[in-house]
Amino acid sequence: VQLQASGGGVVQPGGSLRLSCAASGRIISIGVMAWYRQAPGKQRELVSTITTDGSTTYADSVKGRFTISRDNAKNTVYLQMTNLKAEDTAVYYCNAKIWPATYYWGEGTLVTVSS
Repeated sequence: VQLQASGGGVVQPGGSLRLSCAASGRIISIGVMAWYRQAPGKQRELVSTITTDGSTTYADSVKGRFTISRDNAKNTVYLQMTNLKAEDTAVYYCNAKIWPATYYWGEGTLVTVSS
């Protein structure tokens, strides 16, 4: 199983980006999917999660600005990021629980918010 993340880049403060993460390989089903991020010099932190039925959670720092979604038919999770701030600069990683109970990580995609 592999998770392939994409969509990172450089954006000005106030801008938007959409991250995608597609799972491929021998997959029977995917449970919870999530996005984490790791800023320079900081620990990796949980940004958002989404269950199979669409229930979501968000870190307080991104509530109202980020939206997580998923396409179960495509084994893909998305993170729509709006009103980006300098403090959102980080490497973003996707994570997915693949049946029966193994968690996989994507390789990360860099988001840089800078004027």
